[in-house]
Amino acid sequence: MKKIQMVDLKSQYDKIADTVNASIQEVLDTNTYINGPQVHAFQKSLEEYLDVKHVIPCANGTDALQIAMMGLGLKPGDEVITADFTFAATVEVIALLQLTPVLVDVDMVNMNISIDAIKKAITPKTKAIVPVHLFGRAANMEAIMAIAKEHNLYVIEDNAQAIGANCEFSDGTKKKAGTIGHVSSTSFFPSKNLGCYGDGGAIFTNDDALAHIIRGIVNHGMYERYHHDVVGVNSRLDSVQAAVLNAKLPLLDAYNNARRSAAAKYNAALSGHSNIIIPEFDLNGDDHVFHQYTLRIINVDRNGLMQHLLDKGIPCAIYYPIPLHLQKAYLDVRYKEEDFPVTNQLVQEVLSLPMHTELDDEQIKFITDSVLEYLK
Repeated sequence: MKKIQMVDLKSQYDKIADTVNASIQEVLDTNTYINGPQVHAFQKSLEEYLDVKHVIPCANGTDALQIAMMGLGLKPGDEVITADFTFAATVEVIALLQLTPVLVDVDMVNMNISIDAIKKAITPKTKAIVPVHLFGRAANMEAIMAIAKEHNLYVIEDNAQAIGANCEFSDGTKKKAGTIGHVSSTSFFPSKNLGCYGDGGAIFTNDDALAHIIRGIVNHGMYERYHHDVVGVNSRLDSVQAAVLNAKLPLLDAYNNARRSAAAKYNAALSGHSNIIIPEFDLNGDDHVFHQYTLRIINVDRNGLMQHLLDKGIPCAIYYPIPLHLQKAYLDVRYKEEDFPVTNQLVQEVLSLPMHTELDDEQIKFITDSVLEYLK
C-alpha cells in the first residue's frame, strides 16, 4: 500500500506534471513574474468558473480577507460577527484593522456559523458578518443574506476552504460559495482544493465600484504608477503561482468529486458506530467539497484514537483544538462560556482523517479498519 498522506500533493502533481511544467516554463521564458499573462488568464478563467464579475488575485488568503474588509471602508470599533470555531486568520484580520470581533457559536450538524447566534449578536455597532464555509461545506447563505438585508450589514464570505461548493436556495437556484455575499476571499495554499505551490489568494465580488477600490488596494493603492489614490498594501499573486493554478482549475470539479467519493466511502465504513458521528451530506449534492473529512468522536478517548492512528502511520489532525474565544490574543470579557456550548463540545470531539484527491480504496479501508479496531 502506498504511504498514506494527510494531503498527497506529490501524487497529484505527477498526474499533471507536463501541464504544470509547461505553464511555469512560459512564465520563465517571458520573464513576466508579476501581473503577467498567466495571472490575467487565471483571473478570467476563475471569473467564468464561479460566474462572478470580478476576481482580484492577491498574495494569500489572509490578505484577501483583510483587503476585502479594507475595501468596504469599515472603521475602527465597527463590530464584525464571525464564527468561534475556525482558523485564527478570520478573526486576526478583524483585529488588525482595529475592528471589533464578535465571536459566536456554530451549528452542531454542519459546524458553520449559527444563524440564531448571529441574530442574537447584532447591535447598533454591527457592520458586517463573516461566514466561514468550514471544512468545505457551504454555510446557510440564504439565511445570512436575509439577516444582512434586514439590518443593512455587509457579508464577507471566508471561502478559503470551500471553492467549488454550491449553495442551494429555497427556490432551487444554486450559486457558488464565495459569490453570494458583498465580497469574498479565498486561499490557494497548497493543501486547498485548488492550491498553488506557494502562497496565493483572491477576492471575489459582483460590485463594480468595490472591485475598483480593491484593485487599487492590492497594488499599493495605485491605479496609475506612482499615483496612490487609496491606502493600499503589496499583495499580488505572482505569475508562477498563477501558472500552477491555470493548470489545476480545469480539474477542480474532478478534484472535488474525488473528495466527495472518498467521503462517501469513509461514511459507508464508519456509519452506525455508537462512538462516531459522521459528517452528514447528500451523496448526490454539491454543497460540500470536503477540504477536510471531520468526524466527531464521542464517549471514548478521542486523543487515544488519534495516537493509535499515528502509531499505525495514519496522519490525522484536530481542527481546531482551542476555540478562538479562548485564544490569548482574542480573550475578551464580553465572552461567556455559556455562549459557546457547541464550539466547546466540538473541540473535544472532532478528528480529521486524510482527505485529498489521490486517496484509494486500499488506503481508505486501512484507515477505517484502524479506526474501528480502536473503538471495538
